[in-house]
Amino acid sequence: MLGEIAALGAAFSWTVSAILYKEALAKTKPISANVVRLAFTGLFLLILLVVLGKFGVLISLPLYVVVLAGVSGLIGLGLGDTLYLLSLKLIGVARAVPITCVYPLFNILWAIFVAKETVTWPVVVGATIIVLGIWLLSREHTGEPNLDRKTLLTGVFFALATALAWSISIAMIDMAVTLPETGSLDHALVINTIRVIVIAVFMLFLSPFTYGTSELFKMQKRTVIALICGGFIALGAGWFLLTYSFLHIPQSRAVPLSSTTPLFSSLAGMVLLHEKVAGRDVLGSFLVVVGISMVFMLP
Repeated sequence: MLGEIAALGAAFSWTVSAILYKEALAKTKPISANVVRLAFTGLFLLILLVVLGKFGVLISLPLYVVVLAGVSGLIGLGLGDTLYLLSLKLIGVARAVPITCVYPLFNILWAIFVAKETVTWPVVVGATIIVLGIWLLSREHTGEPNLDRKTLLTGVFFALATALAWSISIAMIDMAVTLPETGSLDHALVINTIRVIVIAVFMLFLSPFTYGTSELFKMQKRTVIALICGGFIALGAGWFLLTYSFLHIPQSRAVPLSSTTPLFSSLAGMVLLHEKVAGRDVLGSFLVVVGISMVFMLP
């Protein structure tokens, strides 16, 4: 039961953070936003390790576990989350979040083409339902003149690319945290900290050579607070809860439970952000979740 609760907690955390990010992205660029949330969250997690007396666990980790965690951070939190923030800015929470939550679907492709596994009918039907849900979420809305077809398609592309990056990152986390020498709560916390710190340092190092640092110092106080809070909730709590869930339940159960974010995000986008959510958005979100459940939970 702990694993299931943790995975659902991750889904809820990512919903709350998406709302905070959406507000912040109205005032800043996605890459700058990602740098701010990563830097502050990484510093917070590092201080937390020291305060809790877990820094020794970090030092004692095998090198290959550190590499797995670090690369997972680069792919998932660097590439994946930057694409995620771009999609949020372009097409909104109610559309972007459900589409990014198809990341478990990519595991099917790996199973078919890499592991040569036999695919059952529930998998085929579930995949079809997911595609239908994406199609519904990707259709243009009437009465939204600011969301042209090019913007919509670009946002959908970024959201799908996010799903691919996240799926790779999650697979690497699962490998790192389920090794015999890392199967504890302390290791889950440390591994999550490593992946955040690695990408935070990487993006801070690149900032003077790519997008510059001037915008970081021009952010409004309200924007910075929203990004920091969103980072603490998503990177600190959300990803830790998902990592912790792998210690208690298989990835095949944890991942779909963490993908239930669309059920929260559609309502949140409509009520809190006043986004126009059509009936097909709600239906599309529901179909995505049902499809993922069929793919991973049925025999």
